[in-house]
Amino acid sequence: MRRSGGSTTWQRRDFGGVSAVLCRGADGDPLDAWDRLVESTPGTDVTQLSAWARVRSHAGFAATHVLASADGQLVGGAQVLYRAVPVLGGAGYVAYGPLISPAAGDPVAVREALVASLADLARRQIRVLIVQPPEGAEDLTTALLSRGFRPSSTDIAPVGSLRIDLTADEEEIRRGFARRLRSWPAKWPARGVTVRRGDERDIPVLADMLSQSAGHQGYRPPSSAYLHAMYTELAPRHAALFVAEVHGTPVGADLVTMCGEMVRGRLSGFDRSGEARTLSVPGAIRWEIIRWAKTRGFRWFDLGGLPADVVHALLAGAGRYDPGWPSTVQSKVAYGGLPYRYPPPVEAVGPVPVRVAYDLARRSTRGRRVVEASVRRVRGARRRLPGADRTR
Repeated sequence: MRRSGGSTTWQRRDFGGVSAVLCRGADGDPLDAWDRLVESTPGTDVTQLSAWARVRSHAGFAATHVLASADGQLVGGAQVLYRAVPVLGGAGYVAYGPLISPAAGDPVAVREALVASLADLARRQIRVLIVQPPEGAEDLTTALLSRGFRPSSTDIAPVGSLRIDLTADEEEIRRGFARRLRSWPAKWPARGVTVRRGDERDIPVLADMLSQSAGHQGYRPPSSAYLHAMYTELAPRHAALFVAEVHGTPVGADLVTMCGEMVRGRLSGFDRSGEARTLSVPGAIRWEIIRWAKTRGFRWFDLGGLPADVVHALLAGAGRYDPGWPSTVQSKVAYGGLPYRYPPPVEAVGPVPVRVAYDLARRSTRGRRVVEASVRRVRGARRRLPGADRTR
C-alpha cells in the first residue's frame, strides 16, 4: 500500500495496456479527471461524482475509487461507497457504474481491468459489494458474473424509469401527457399556481414538503441537514431546486440532479392539505422543470424510478394506466416518455462463512428483516413507517 497524489493505492493490475488501481481517499487531480469522465459518459448519474461521495459522507459512507488508465489517460473507473453495517460487516455499492470512457481505445481491456479490480475489492476489503451497472452496460453484468459475482435482488438504484425527450418541442411533449394533465399548463396561471427556481434559502421549504409527503406515503424523509449537504455539494452545476406556490404560499418542491445530458427527478414533496391538492401542483413543477431543462440544452428528463413490474409492463407495450398501480406510479406515467431498464444488479458476498450466513438469513422471515434492514443502511433507503398510506 502506498501514498500517491493524496490517495492510498491498494492494488495495481495491468490488463493489455490498461492499468487499474484501487484508491482510498483520492483527491485533487485524480478526482477532477474522474468527474470529467463521469460527465462525458452516457448512462450514468451524479451518484458516480466525487461530490456525491461527499454528500454520502454525511450518512457515514466512505469512498473508494477504481481508476483505470491507458497511456497516461483515465479511461474508466467506479466510485464505491461503503460503510460498516450490522450483520454484514463492511458493505458497499456501486450505483450506475463502473464506467468506460467513450474515448477508450480498448474498451474490452478496460472492462476486464475494472471487473477484476472490483472482484479484488470484494474479496479482500468489502464483505458485501452490490453493483448496478449503467444503462446499456449488460456486458459489465456478464463480466462481473464471470468473476464470481451473482445476480442480486437488492435494488441499490431504480431498475428503470421513464424519460422525456427534450429535443421535442413543447407542444409535442404535451401531447404525450395523459388527457387530464394536458390542459393544465394553460390553467395554472389563472388559478394562482406559480413555480420558481429555489436556492439554499429554500431548503427548509423542501424539508417541509418532503415531510408532508412522507407522512402520507409512509417513509422517513431525509433530515434538513442532509438536504442542505446535498444541495450545497451539488448546486448549481449538478442540482436545481424548484418551488411551487399557490397565491404566494409554498405548496410543493422538487430537487433535480443533472449529469451529462440528463436531468433526473430526485426528491419531490407536496402539501396536500389545502387548495393545492385540486390544482395538479406536482404537474406544474414538472412542466417547469421540462421547460427549464430544454432551454439549457439537456437531452432527457428522467421522471424517477419505477418498480420492476411496471418497467416490464411498459416495455412490453402495456397501456399507460393500470388501476392496480400506486398513485405515485400513475403520476409519473401520466407524462408519457420512453421506458427504459438498467442491466440487472449483481453482488459479491464473502468470505464463505459470511455468504452462508447471509443466504441462510434470507430464508427465514426474521432473517430477511434483519438483512433488509442492513441493506437499507447500505443504500441509504428511506425506511417505511408503520400505519401510513403507502399508495400515494
